[in-house]
Amino acid sequence: MKDTPCTVGDVMTQTVVAVSRSAAYKEIIRTLAQWKVSAVPVVEGEGHVVGMVSEADLLPKQQFKDCDPSRIEQLRHLDDLVKAGAGTAGELMSTPAVTIGGHATLAEAARLMARKGVKRLPVVDGNGRLTGIVSRSDLLRVYLRDDEDIAREVQDEIVGHFFRNSRPTAEVAVTEGVVTVTGRLPDPAMVPVMARLVRAVAGVVNVELRLDAPPAGRRIPEPPVVGPQF
Repeated sequence: MKDTPCTVGDVMTQTVVAVSRSAAYKEIIRTLAQWKVSAVPVVEGEGHVVGMVSEADLLPKQQFKDCDPSRIEQLRHLDDLVKAGAGTAGELMSTPAVTIGGHATLAEAARLMARKGVKRLPVVDGNGRLTGIVSRSDLLRVYLRDDEDIAREVQDEIVGHFFRNSRPTAEVAVTEGVVTVTGRLPDPAMVPVMARLVRAVAGVVNVELRLDAPPAGRRIPEPPVVGPQF
């Protein structure tokens, strides 16, 4: 289970190219082309992230190259117009930077990307220093996990816990990331809990629980709790 990618730090790209505030327009474009990326963090001092420069930030210079000056006041995207005249990363960057910590979960990163409308997040340590970058494709890569690995984790870490005192134990099957658990759960009230835990396993696409309840008036007993004797 420890090898399962569960956090941003597990899936992020650790070798990250960045530019300074003073990086010139063409230097930024050369950096993007050389590293085959569409955006770079802007850092200052000891690697503290202060912004991001993307291809979208650079494009206005081309967009307004042949614009009629008499129609400038009619342009709706004034922010883009300002960027069209910018020449350094400090002038072009989107700030403040939307960052995330390496200990954040993949779900937290996905929600932050969706909320902020960004495709990648600089990953920072507790002091705001750049340690990596995580992209949408990094978050989706977890779904390449083998069905066998998913089934093993669900069986050992979740189902095995719920069914540790009942026989026969439940059966776990995984097909294309969809987990099916079949069996009889000692306490039917725990079904939503099991579903939530299984869904949280890395690589799980969906969950189907085919769990029967014990016959009416009968409940599979739990073992006595043995505590310290006084």
